[in-house]
Amino acid sequence: MALITYLLAELESLKINVKKLYLDRGFFNTPVIRWLQALDIPFLMPAIKTGKKGGIKQFLKGKKSYKTTYTITRDKDDFVTFDLWVVCKYRKGKHKKHGVQYFVYVAYKVKTNLNYIYQDYRKRFGIETSYRLKNICRIKTNNKNPVLRLLFIGISFLLINIWVNLLWLKISRKRKGSRLIYRTLFTLKQMLAFLSQAIQRKYQVVESIYIPSG
Repeated sequence: MALITYLLAELESLKINVKKLYLDRGFFNTPVIRWLQALDIPFLMPAIKTGKKGGIKQFLKGKKSYKTTYTITRDKDDFVTFDLWVVCKYRKGKHKKHGVQYFVYVAYKVKTNLNYIYQDYRKRFGIETSYRLKNICRIKTNNKNPVLRLLFIGISFLLINIWVNLLWLKISRKRKGSRLIYRTLFTLKQMLAFLSQAIQRKYQVVESIYIPSG
């Protein structure tokens, strides 16, 4: 809760208006949910599927998505009530599994349609993926200079954006309602390999250093 409060304060100092928060399931607890409701900030987070007969698991039933409410009670005066959105997705043989798969979210003043909530929450994975990709092309260094390290991180994100732009403009095609991107035909590692080869050809690689005797 302290972390959320700190980050929201930082955003406020930068005059950035928060329209909706996407939180990880690690924030699913009574104090955080109650605090966000008090701040009156729209948010969405997965609910941890606790309980055997009661708890969140009691809502994992049926074949249609639906909305309900749920109350977590830790003590007589320590509880919180919130909207619970249960989304049903059919595996259709994915990962050799069949049947209904349930996704449960805590939603507060979220305007997203119930049928779109699953795709809406998956937007946050794009941010996480960019950080994972960043590590592929980040320059490794033992230098503790924060300015230099920040520069290297900035370069890595720049390379990712160049790659994404190339995919969108050159290695994709339009289709009805969206665009089909052939990501496997030109991976980030391939682009980095091409850049490495170009740099080596232009500046050459120093394979040995001559140290004069005496």
